[in-house]
Amino acid sequence: MAIKVYVVDDSAVVRQALQHMLSGHPDIELIGSAPNPLIAMPAIQKNRPDVLLLDIEMPGMDGLTFLRQIMAGTPIPTVICSTLSTEGSKVALDALAAGAVAVLAKPRLGLKQFLDDSRREMIQTLKDAARAKPRQHSSAAAIRPAVVRPPAGAPVHAYAVNKPVVIGSSTGGTQALETVLMALPPDAPGIAITQHMPEKFTAMYAQRLDGICAMNVREAKDGDRLVRGVVLIAPGGRHMQLRKAAGQYFVNVIDGPPVNRHKPSVDVLFRSAAECAGADILGIIMTGMGDDGARGMKLLHDGGARTIAQNEETCVVFGMPKEAIKLQAVDDILPLESIARAILQFDARG
Repeated sequence: MAIKVYVVDDSAVVRQALQHMLSGHPDIELIGSAPNPLIAMPAIQKNRPDVLLLDIEMPGMDGLTFLRQIMAGTPIPTVICSTLSTEGSKVALDALAAGAVAVLAKPRLGLKQFLDDSRREMIQTLKDAARAKPRQHSSAAAIRPAVVRPPAGAPVHAYAVNKPVVIGSSTGGTQALETVLMALPPDAPGIAITQHMPEKFTAMYAQRLDGICAMNVREAKDGDRLVRGVVLIAPGGRHMQLRKAAGQYFVNVIDGPPVNRHKPSVDVLFRSAAECAGADILGIIMTGMGDDGARGMKLLHDGGARTIAQNEETCVVFGMPKEAIKLQAVDDILPLESIARAILQFDARG
């Protein structure tokens, strides 16, 4: 059955170009389009699409406000396609945090040629989005508690032992990681994260998390030490590895070819953690498309590490966790809301 797509974009040129791009493809059915959300809303309520292709900058109501309304009601898998969503754009991160499945950038110039050239990527993104199950976002979720951290120079914990945590995620991971990290105290064990994200997005994403989490969150740099109270996020366009020296954990940020079509790759992080940490580490695989991280988690599991997969009911896409479970690489399958507690329980075992 063809994937039903509805387009909301104020540009008649864009709507026409997208209609030309998508028409005739056996897997895609363009069921309608509108120049703004106010016109789109009754149409998608009457005939619900499988995927919404949404612009951000529009008259009457901007796309971000519309997206938040949709996600607060009956969520629809949404792909943002906007000139505001170029790499490093805060708007793109806001859209992902609001529940968008993916973000595609479009240039301000040469638009028609760009849409023609990017047909394959666009269609694959729409197919991936159709498999997603976005979670309902309450408008109250935008209200964040004040972040309380220890004074500068104060010890984050009474003891120095750091049993690190490694986390891998992809589609839906930006929101899922926020849920986990916001539930952790400032003295939680060090966490290394590989989230599939383009170059230049990760620094801004880390900055966003740092502002709402009690732990210190930053984009990883080569040689950074992973200590209690710190979260390191793999930079887009680079792989991140964990290593151990003199009883302390550090990260290597390296170049190299994509692994499982991704850079950074979850498998790269998990394999390195299995080699250097053995049973002293917790591995967590969360929502995401594909199988990146599954084989690395198997190495962690077989080496004695504790391993957790996010359950299907709370995943936006149950791809990566499902593949790890199929490999018998998982000790526990937990809902998203239980993962932070599991991290603290693992840490408390000493």
